[in-house]
Formats: sequence, C-alpha cells, structure tokens
Amino acid sequence: MPDAQLGDFVAIREVGPRDGFQNEPEVIATEDKVRLIDMLARTGLRRLEVTSFVRPDVIPQLADATEVLARVDVPDEVSVSVLIPNERGLENALPLRDRFQEVNVFLSASETHNRRNVNMSIDESLAGLERVVPRAVAEGLRCEGVISVSFGCPYEGYVAPERVLGIAERLIEAGCVEIAFGDTTGMANPVQAGELLAAARERLPSVELTAHFHNTRGQGLANVLAALEVGIRSFESSFGELGGCPVPRGATGNIATEDLVSMLHEMGYPTGVDLEALLAAAREAQRVLGRPLSGHVIVAGPVDWHDGR
Repeated sequence: MPDAQLGDFVAIREVGPRDGFQNEPEVIATEDKVRLIDMLARTGLRRLEVTSFVRPDVIPQLADATEVLARVDVPDEVSVSVLIPNERGLENALPLRDRFQEVNVFLSASETHNRRNVNMSIDESLAGLERVVPRAVAEGLRCEGVISVSFGCPYEGYVAPERVLGIAERLIEAGCVEIAFGDTTGMANPVQAGELLAAARERLPSVELTAHFHNTRGQGLANVLAALEVGIRSFESSFGELGGCPVPRGATGNIATEDLVSMLHEMGYPTGVDLEALLAAAREAQRVLGRPLSGHVIVAGPVDWHDGR
C-alpha cells in the first residue's frame, strides 16, 4: 500500500449543507439542517460551507440561509463559509459577518453553462465578482473563487485549460486566495484532471488550489488520486454523496466525504476527520431525507485490516 509522506495533510471542505441541500427536491426543515451541520462541525472537519445567499425564489431550499447561519453551533476551530452569487448576496450576508469567516464566489468556465446557471456571460460574471471580492476582503473575509465546469461542459464539451486558468488569474487579481476547479457535471477523467491541476500548480503558485469532483460517472475518487499525484492537497466533497448540478439533468452528486476520507486514511494521508463521526452524520442525513444515500462507505463501513496488514 503506498503511504503518504509523514505530515502530508489533506484539507477537506464539506459542502453538503449548501451544495447537497440545494439539490434536494424537497425543502429540508431548518432544524434538521442545523442539527446536521452541528454534527458535521464535530467530526474533525475544519471547513464547512453551510449555505448560500441566493434568491429564495431561485433556490427555495436555501431560503433559510440567515436563520441557519444564526443558529448553527460551530466550534471556533471550524471555518464557516457561505456561497455568494453577487453583490446583493454579499449585502444580505454581511449583517451576519460574525458568523462566518470565508466567502465562496463562482462562475462557469463555459459561456453556455454560465448563461444557463446565472444568466450572464463570463465577462459579466467576472466584472461583478471583481466588485464583490474586494469588498469581502475589506471585511476581513477569506475568498475562494470556484470555477464550474473546469474539466468539461455538457453543452460545449471540451473546455480549454487556457480559458480556465485565465479566469483563475482574474479571480486572484480581484483578491481570491483559493481557487477551486469544479467538475460540476462529472465529466473529468484522471489523465485530464492531473494535467489541468498540474498546469494550475505551475501557473498559480501563490494561492491554495482545490479540486471539486463529482461522481456522476463513478470516476470521482480516481480523479482525486490523479490530483494527489500532482500535489493537490485540498478537496471539496459532500457527505452522503449529496449534491449535483441543477443544469443539466442527470448530473449527480459530489464525491462522498466519507468515501474520500476513508480512501485518504487508507493511503496514509491525515485529514483530522473522525470517520465514524462523519458516518453518523451521513446516516442521520439519510434518515432525515427518508432514502438511502449513494456513498459507498455508508453501506460497507470502513475497512478493517485486523492485525496483519
């Protein structure tokens, strides 16, 4: 079994309370969201994306963003982030500034996906974010720029790495200190993932680089391995494999956090996460939603090597 170098820590941002809950067909009760977030905050995860300040008529599943953020009980060592779509979203979030430390802003790497997702061109989105990010930074907030469909677009197909990296550079110039490359509809393969992320490490050395893989075609963890091999040590995932993308249909969930943690631990990469506590949160989400979730470790349980490994 290949072991990571001692101290080769992998950071994980749990995005299920935002990316996962927003894609559920039914609105989850606020008290259930708060309880699940509080459970996740006690698993050893150090980064939680808890909600998004989007228009409630667009994503009613997150209409309770203010109440959720006000009610969650998150330990001081856990960094809370919220997704901010635009200037209005930031204005709505700032009255609760003492409840979160990071904001995540986003746009797509393809024109068609960006228009279908936010009804703007890439340049229009960037112009807006170039106003949002400096204002957030001035408030003392850490900013992550998320680039959706970085590895392929269901409408346009191939997305040139040069376009993705050019968008990343503009986000960095605006003040983002972390860039996440989103495989939003699960089109990445390990060779492609490794090539893009290796190029990003060479071209963007001054910021944290994060991979955000979906498991639509069952290649999510293989893509994680490719990312690890080129030096990526930051990932986003969703407990229970919750999530997806509202456009297009058929784009299923993020890689499951419990599957990611299990694999990393088996390979010798520390994460600081208590896998059993994480599984308890995923099973509680399963109970709240009233259906089986699609993560693997939630069914099979962690590997038990006994004494002879």
